[in-house]
Order: sequence, then structure tokens, then C-alpha cells
Amino acid sequence: MSDANIRIPAEARDRLARVASAEGMSLRGYLSHLAGILLTPEERVARAEQARVALREWSGYDLSAGEQAAADAELDRRLGRAGAQ
Repeated sequence: MSDANIRIPAEARDRLARVASAEGMSLRGYLSHLAGILLTPEERVARAEQARVALREWSGYDLSAGEQAAADAELDRRLGRAGAQ
């Protein structure tokens, strides 16, 4: 496996190293772990569609475009509020 160098501010590197250490991991291991679990925008869209299909198959309920937009706005609002705390 080849390595790559990524230039980030020292403060960001140090913070990530502290987070990794708290998880019992090296910084290298932690970044590899993140790369494996974080989703790309395309993957998030695909997962959302899979969840919508599963909901429809399980319950028969299918969100309209307006209901989907309202649910997305509510989630964004709640996440924004939680992030501000």
C-alpha cells in the first residue's frame, strides 16, 4: 500500500490526532477508518433512495416531493440547532 501526504493546518492535524488517540487509534488508522465509512454525495443520494424504496415497500407510504422537501428542511433545521449547542 502506498502512502499519500496531505497538507493541512497543524491545528487540524493535532485535533485529529487527539480524536484518534481517544478512539485508541493512530492518526493514520483513524483517517483510513474515516475514508472507509464516510459517504460521497452520490453514495448518500443512493442510500436515501434505497431507504425511500424500503419505506414504501414496508409501509406502502411514499413521500411526495413536497413532503420530502419539508422533511429535508426540518432535518436541516434540527441539525443546525444541534450544531449550535
